[in-house]
Amino acid sequence: MIDLIAGIFVLSGATFCLIAAIGMVRFPDLYVRMHAATKAGTLGVGLALMAVVVFGAVSGDLGTVLRALAALLFVLLTAPIGAHLLARAAYATGVEMWHKSEVDDLRGKYDFSRDVLIGDGGATDEASEDRS
Repeated sequence: MIDLIAGIFVLSGATFCLIAAIGMVRFPDLYVRMHAATKAGTLGVGLALMAVVVFGAVSGDLGTVLRALAALLFVLLTAPIGAHLLARAAYATGVEMWHKSEVDDLRGKYDFSRDVLIGDGGATDEASEDRS
């Protein structure tokens, strides 16, 4: 019975990883591709790690269970944050959205100036004048 449960976790995880890979190939722009990779990829890896947890729990190997849970927590915390930061950096550097995208919620909301991206602390000429 445990083999069946772990097998379902592994097959489900592999299916979601396959969906993420197909999304990376088929979707039109960076932003949608990152969405596919982050959502489906994280779920796929999480389900595969749950299979490891199930096998470790049955075999009584507490070390394996704890390492698998730590890896699962790490993936769940870092993948969405990393994808958000990459997408924000891509948007700030001017990576174009797909031509059929209808909504750009960030247009005009932020001033992504080159000075801020280079890392001079965000000080621009106008900000320097305001301080004096």
